[in-house]
Amino acid sequence: MNKIIEEIEAEQLRENVPEFNVGDTVKVYGKIKEGARERIQIFEGTVLKKQGGSNRATFTVRKASSGIGVEKTWPLHSPNVEKVEVIRRGKVRRAKLTYLRGRIGKKAKVKELVK
Repeated sequence: MNKIIEEIEAEQLRENVPEFNVGDTVKVYGKIKEGARERIQIFEGTVLKKQGGSNRATFTVRKASSGIGVEKTWPLHSPNVEKVEVIRRGKVRRAKLTYLRGRIGKKAKVKELVK
């Protein structure tokens, strides 16, 4: 049974998954259905966490909208995620940046990784 599940999950994986990490600033192009119409909406923010594996992998993006923190969790291999574009690489030392939830303004920034 385990072999069958692995084969089904392998079919659902996407080939063009971008390489990004926690702390990076990304633009997520998400498909939104409104009645019969379908459009793309961009959600730009900092990646707080990545979790899961295989086709169940998800990532959480946080942004400040009108002074209020907004978080969205996106499935990495979902057909509703058109693409993920990396804007800045972040320099962080943790796997999950939950401490950013309590910070406002410049304190909520992540330093940029300079190579």
